[in-house]
Amino acid sequence: MRITKKMAKEILEVLDEIRKNMFEGRKREYPFNEWERKRELVRQRLEKLPELIEEAASMVKIASKRGRNKRMNLEERTSLLLFAKVFGKSNRDMELMITMLKPVFKTSVSYKTIERLYSDEEVKSCLYNLFVLLLKEEGTSGKYAGDGTGYTLSITKHYASNTKKKGKDFRYTFRVIDLETNLCVAFGYSNHSEKEAFEKAMKMLDECDIEIESMRLDKYYSSRKVIRYFGREISLYLLPKKNISKVGVEWYRIFKKILCDPIEFLSNYFKRNLCESSFSSDKRRFGWIIRQKRDDRIELALFVITILHNIFAIRVKVS
Repeated sequence: MRITKKMAKEILEVLDEIRKNMFEGRKREYPFNEWERKRELVRQRLEKLPELIEEAASMVKIASKRGRNKRMNLEERTSLLLFAKVFGKSNRDMELMITMLKPVFKTSVSYKTIERLYSDEEVKSCLYNLFVLLLKEEGTSGKYAGDGTGYTLSITKHYASNTKKKGKDFRYTFRVIDLETNLCVAFGYSNHSEKEAFEKAMKMLDECDIEIESMRLDKYYSSRKVIRYFGREISLYLLPKKNISKVGVEWYRIFKKILCDPIEFLSNYFKRNLCESSFSSDKRRFGWIIRQKRDDRIELALFVITILHNIFAIRVKVS
């Protein structure tokens, strides 16, 4: 059956009506509310975290170099960075907290030492290994949803250096969330756009060799280029924009799926709301302001939040 431009617009109108009837007045499930009931799983992850960090650090090969050895080994530096990000405090506040907890940490550090962790290449490698190990521990389902968000930088733009953009600046992240485990399986960052962050997250999926059975994305990613990226083997739940100019081969497969069972399509499409809930809960728990100045440090700070999301994630029934 050939789907014309006019038919496509009519299908989208009907789909919009079905959506209103299905979801109007429905209370959204919010993973953060289930934290108390399912904290036992999180406690088990936290108990095993030192072991995973040690394993992740052992996978990093460090070349010998001149100069003084660092006061803390790789496991300790990685743990310190995670600890600092959990509390979402400034580096100066963390310096005081660690001094207060010196009997536990057996050391004290300056705020500059904490800041330098965000550009420590060894720590970056260890965190990436930890991210992969956490996924291997939990496993992946192949059923994913993706979405992006912005984080505010705490540095205000001086009027003399940036006359067009006064006030605070933003950085963009994109995450791919496993619908069954609520774990993030891929992360992308950009200082330009959410689309660039999306492309980096897709690259990470390829590098980690993560199999995709189905994917859900919002209308912002509604393009033929995105459809072609996922191919025919992957079930893609993506709504076309209402001003669609041409159906073509790519959109034909989407419309065919909508016509076959519109309610099932919408139910799957709106499972991507788990991404929005995850971003919201993480910003409440770990803060929504990034204090780092350098771009590489900002990226690592956001990646650390993604790892903490996987540590504190709870399984949520998505209907």
